[in-house]
Amino acid sequence: MQPVIELKQISKTYFMGTNALEVLKSISLNIFKNEYVALMGPSGSGKSTLMNILGCLDTPTSGNYILNGSDVSKMADDALAEVRNKEIGFVFQQFNLLPRLSAAENVALPLIYAGINKKDRTERAMEALKKVALDDRSHHKPNELSGGQIQRVAIARALVNNPSILLADEPTGNLDTKTSVEVMEIFSLLQSAGNTIVLVTHEEDIAAYAKRVVRMRDGVVETDSVKQLHTV
Repeated sequence: MQPVIELKQISKTYFMGTNALEVLKSISLNIFKNEYVALMGPSGSGKSTLMNILGCLDTPTSGNYILNGSDVSKMADDALAEVRNKEIGFVFQQFNLLPRLSAAENVALPLIYAGINKKDRTERAMEALKKVALDDRSHHKPNELSGGQIQRVAIARALVNNPSILLADEPTGNLDTKTSVEVMEIFSLLQSAGNTIVLVTHEEDIAAYAKRVVRMRDGVVETDSVKQLHTV
């Protein structure tokens, strides 16, 4: 089976004057369809840089990134923007919803950029909201929703284009414990429904929802462990 994500010897170096800072050091990593992976590491480990490369927000200095069979590591910015819109669903800590738009309108935004007509946009937005159990709040604006509901709208927006991967960056960072549990249960349901999820977090209790944990330190993968299923 071909991986959805295939990283081959990925390195990233930032240059500041004559100084070179190597943030990622020859990382090779495969993630397959329907995996649920938590990416962890202390500050300075390189996990945020790796997340930006996975999300096609940045490109590696060397190495290859194969996403869904296409090498995106050398693509130009406009081509990367198209890949981001079609292949990757982003869920951020800050939600990033537009306050004047309803939940359904916020969810439909990526479809506008994809050139989808209004009728289909509305139908697909409602389908995505149904997946996060929020279709009954489709006409509500963000200020009429709770923090957990807002994040569920953001998850629906990430799902609306049927992306190859769902990339969640500290998705519970602005939520209380009870709401965090509700949001993480949504991710578990989405993974059970066939979605591929990469979760970036520094919280052990949030990472515990994932089926595989990749830990980074000093720009390399320190450990890569899959949870063992317990049988009676």
